[in-house]
Amino acid sequence: MSAEWVCVQRQQDECRRYLDQFKVLDHPLKQSTITVLESRGTRSGKVPVAANGISLGSSNTAAMSAATLSLDPLSIAFDGSDPLSQFAKQQVTSLGKDPLSRMAAEMEGALPVAKSTALGSRSSLSKSKEPTNLLELDLIEPWAARRGAILNKYTTSEKLSIVTSFLTGGETIKPQTTMSEKVKYRLEQLDDFDEGSVRQMLDLSQQEYVVKIEQLNHELVQAWNQDQRVKALKIAIQCSKLLSDTSVIQFYPSKFVLITDILDIFGRLVYDRLRTKADYVHPGTREMTSLPENFTPDMVPESAKETCQNWFYKIASIRELLPRLYVEIAILRCYSFLAQDEFGLALRRLTKMIRGIGDPLVAIYARCYLCRVGMSLTLDRTYISENLDDILMIYHTIFNGGIRSEIARHRITLNGYASLYLPALDWILQGVAILTTDNQLDDILQRCKEKKNPALLLQSMMQSFRSDFIASRATHFVQILSTISVEGLSRGQLFRLLGSILSHTPPPAEQRLSVLSSAMKAITSLGNVEEFMQCAEMWAQYTSQHFGLKEVDIFLGSVLQQMAPKRIYEQHYHELQVITDKIVSNAQDVHGILALDNFLPLLDLFQKESIKLEVCKNILTSYRNATACDNAIINDPVVTNALMYISRVLNDSVNALTGEDERRQISGLICHFIRKVDFGRDFEQQLAFYVEARSVLSNLDTALSTLIHSVNRLATSTRRIVKGQHTQKTAAFVKACAAYCFITIPSIIDVRTRMELYLQSGQVALLNVCLQHADSCFEAAINLIPEVPRTVENDGKVHSTEGFIKTFIVNLLSTLVIVPDNPTQGVLYLLRLLLEVVPKYPFEPTSDILSSIYLHVLDFLSVAAQEVYPYHIVNVISNDELYGSDPKFIAEVNELCCTVCDKLLQHLKVLLESNALRAQSQLALDLLLKIITGADLSVDKMFTLTVHLWNLAVKNRTAIEAKQLQTVIQYTEHLAQVTQLESQRQCLWMLLERMKSRK
Repeated sequence: MSAEWVCVQRQQDECRRYLDQFKVLDHPLKQSTITVLESRGTRSGKVPVAANGISLGSSNTAAMSAATLSLDPLSIAFDGSDPLSQFAKQQVTSLGKDPLSRMAAEMEGALPVAKSTALGSRSSLSKSKEPTNLLELDLIEPWAARRGAILNKYTTSEKLSIVTSFLTGGETIKPQTTMSEKVKYRLEQLDDFDEGSVRQMLDLSQQEYVVKIEQLNHELVQAWNQDQRVKALKIAIQCSKLLSDTSVIQFYPSKFVLITDILDIFGRLVYDRLRTKADYVHPGTREMTSLPENFTPDMVPESAKETCQNWFYKIASIRELLPRLYVEIAILRCYSFLAQDEFGLALRRLTKMIRGIGDPLVAIYARCYLCRVGMSLTLDRTYISENLDDILMIYHTIFNGGIRSEIARHRITLNGYASLYLPALDWILQGVAILTTDNQLDDILQRCKEKKNPALLLQSMMQSFRSDFIASRATHFVQILSTISVEGLSRGQLFRLLGSILSHTPPPAEQRLSVLSSAMKAITSLGNVEEFMQCAEMWAQYTSQHFGLKEVDIFLGSVLQQMAPKRIYEQHYHELQVITDKIVSNAQDVHGILALDNFLPLLDLFQKESIKLEVCKNILTSYRNATACDNAIINDPVVTNALMYISRVLNDSVNALTGEDERRQISGLICHFIRKVDFGRDFEQQLAFYVEARSVLSNLDTALSTLIHSVNRLATSTRRIVKGQHTQKTAAFVKACAAYCFITIPSIIDVRTRMELYLQSGQVALLNVCLQHADSCFEAAINLIPEVPRTVENDGKVHSTEGFIKTFIVNLLSTLVIVPDNPTQGVLYLLRLLLEVVPKYPFEPTSDILSSIYLHVLDFLSVAAQEVYPYHIVNVISNDELYGSDPKFIAEVNELCCTVCDKLLQHLKVLLESNALRAQSQLALDLLLKIITGADLSVDKMFTLTVHLWNLAVKNRTAIEAKQLQTVIQYTEHLAQVTQLESQRQCLWMLLERMKSRK
């Protein structure tokens, strides 16, 4: 049947949100019960308590527990029934059932676990362990942290060789039955070093060499596990011999790392073996137990001591010095089985033995290994100082004629050769600096400075000594580095290292400027552009962190002066990029940096597009990080132009091949810049900036959206300042803002974004009484509805746009309520256009979105027919004042209501044919509510339609909630009580009787 809708006056306050209101007794987020559950007999003694605070007796505890379980499923996982909770209870009740606690108690020498308490265990574990060696002081970087860097730095492409007898198979093992046969066989094994058993593998690549070393490591462990102690010792000896080979000298530091790893394993195997043989009888017991961690030599049995001495005797019988040294150093820890103070004596003895090694490179790495092992054994540092003394004693030999001819034969430079000493020298000097006073370090510095060609020593010293010691003497170091002979290293390398240290640990404030001036003078006079750029790369951060804009500008000017001749900057893009990043990211005043005279010329040096893009992105990222947490604004034209130039570079880099993440990142950086520009009350200059930005940022939808939002905010601010009463000047300005938005929005690609911006811009134009601009925006937004795709992809997932269409139209309808009709377009022109356009969107056949939109249109029409609208905008004459409830206008509204109602009835028919009972009943109830709220029920057709709709909903009552039907009845009764129109009230009471009779 067709509808005959006649709108009636509504009681806005009485009808508003009635259906959404319901009474609650407690906060909806409050839990329904607070209870302790009984689970498998593990908990008891707690009484459940209801949410309202009433305690429950024991008679209904079981019922309450069951109810709580049904309401709170998560409580099942935490009531003690899960295995982890049960295990935790066992830990508290019985420490003896926890193997980790038992182990901890045994390590602490506690009583048997069954007799110990949890409290006693915790107190014993909390005692701090006194350090027993230098490494436990945590004052030095562990060797393991340096190992990877050494292996990565010291590589070679030359062929390597290895001499061994253990890589092509094992040995034939003769059975030994008596002790004398076993001793005789082991001695024969140790003496079996004839040349026929040793093989040399030549022409190995670096990777193959590393593989062979790993095989030796595996052979050593396998021989040890098979009780072949002598074979393991022979492998350790042969590995040590490899360290005497300097034929591929540039690979020597990496070879040292690989070989000493094997020796460390050998030393650990020997120590663990001796400890297993050193079980002793604990005082007060008769049981044999293993030695504790802090055992003393008097606790070691004589048999274990004898075995330990035999190992040292075997090693002492090695004929060659280098393997004898390395293998003894590897098992140096075993001296703890023999005597209390043996470490110090052995370390000093071995220090003197190393003096017999002629090659200074081989010798310094032997000293490095000795110091590395010694620092893990004792707190004594005497032997480290003695090793440093010996190094300084023979330091001059590194640069003598024999070494020079040797490195010439290897075809490496003196700088390359000197760098081979750095890993070993750094470790030794770091050991020397542990717990050393500044006066002692000054003495070492003086001794090193007096050496010929001390650059190697100074570099290692700066890398090893405390940074605060270097920083406090920064002026002295600059003076030294400016005057010393730097043969073997470059002066630029030393200044680069000093700049790196001072960037993290600045010198005293009174020294900072003199340090910068002296250092830059020395760096500029290097005469080598490459060295200058490497130094400037490090000193840029120091300059930016600790100085003002003047010093930074001078620094950038010196960089430009070095880069200008012969386009040399093209060879130093990386250094220039690092300098720019450090200057901006560490600047105290990022706005001042951007305004420097030499900053933009520095950016102009980046001629390669990819590099320039990365630099500009980093600058804007640093700017965002520096200004994200403060209220700083930009109103300096120089800074604005600089950031606009950078934004232009990023915008121009965006094309069809740019990824979505890259586009989003660039848009975020540029939008942050746009939002920071604020010229205060100078709105015209602000709008001029937005106009310029629009011409520059044409490739980014997000940036254009930000510009439109900013212009709308500018127009709103103007209205707020004039308090809604525009002058001729401000009215022209807000119209210019509205025109800006209307012109800019079509440049955006995304349809949904355009629709939202048109709607927002129209609302702002309406707020500023720019009626023509508002109508144009609303009309453009409505005409875009058919262009919205049915689905869109977001984060790899496909989403329907129907929800967006509904939300947008509801927002639009709430605005159209107060939009006055254009006299040239007819009554409710925009709504008619909306009703014409909406069906063109490709809704899903089973979707209820279109019917929901029509229901909202009925709400709109019901409000449009009221004498006074629920809200207005100052100075905007809405249709209630424009028409004054003119009968012709009301007739147009009623006609539109009939049209929309007919469309809903047609949709009900379609739902009936498709057997969608739930959707049909829901739509019938929704339409019924709209009719009884806004239509005149005294019209027979509408009353009959309302009864039919109720019957249809009740007919399919199983498809909807019974509570919903009751709510509709209550709402109808409420309307019947508050309606002032007598005929409407009577019809509502009649309808209510029929509804109750059919319920």
